This record gives sequence, C-alpha cells and structure tokens, in this order.
Amino acid sequence: MLKSTTASLKPAEVEKKWIHIDAEGVVVGRLATFIANRLRGKHRGDYTPHVDCGDYVVVTNVDKVVFTGKKNTDKIYYRHTGHPGGVKSTTPEKVLGGRFPERVLEKAVERMLPKESPLARKQMTHLRLFAGAAHTHEAQSPETIDFKSASAKNTRSV
Repeated sequence: MLKSTTASLKPAEVEKKWIHIDAEGVVVGRLATFIANRLRGKHRGDYTPHVDCGDYVVVTNVDKVVFTGKKNTDKIYYRHTGHPGGVKSTTPEKVLGGRFPERVLEKAVERMLPKESPLARKQMTHLRLFAGAAHTHEAQSPETIDFKSASAKNTRSV
C-alpha cells in the first residue's frame, strides 16, 4: 500500500537567492504581485506557508514606476494621524515626486502579504528598494530578472 506525504520545509533547509529587478517603466500592481510571490516563496515547488522560504528582492529605479489609466492623479492614499479629524490624503504622483518615492511600491507589496503577522514582517525585511539605478547589494551577486520583457502588459503602453 502506497502512502503519500506532503513534504514540509524546515527553516534550516531553506536556501535563499538574491534577485534584482529594474522597475523603470513597469506597472506598479504587476510588479508588486511578482515581488510578493517571490518574498513568500510561492514560486518554489517546496513552498510551505508557515516557513519563510522566499528570496531576497532588490528593486532599482523605483521612482520611475508607472500606473495605468489615470491612477497616478485620481488614486488617493489615506492615512490617519491619530488625532480627531486627522485624516490625511495624497496621490501617487505626489509621493513619487517627493522625498520617499519607494513608499508607493513598498506599500503595494506590503498589502499583498499576509496581514499583521510576524512572518509577513520578516518577509518585508527581505525587500530592498532603491530610487536610483545603483544599489548596495552587489556583493550578494543578485540574479537579474528582466521583468519588463516577460509580458507586454508589464509596461504601460502610451
């Protein structure tokens, strides 16, 4: 009689890779989905939901990501200061043109990971975002993934 068991990864058995993605001209939502799957480890055949088996992801040119349609001006991000009447709002256009343009992609990826869990917080620490073309992780020799040419929908058609 054959018995089949599901193989479950143990944290000590996980081998993490470093990948690099150039985000210039790439649609935010599609890139965030790809990054979230890589951070969780869902691209692996031995994916285990309760183990951090994802890769390290380095993204450059985050300030040059694009939105489809009129989301750049019409989409609104809300936050609350914690005081009565303290609802603040901003648009992706203002955030990308501001001091911290990487927050647009960071929040998009964060919202695609499991909510409010220690595992999701740990996986978010494996995401490195850089506004320019240079990054500080050359020593890890990350594998470059050409996300832009993987699908025609990954870039915005003008």
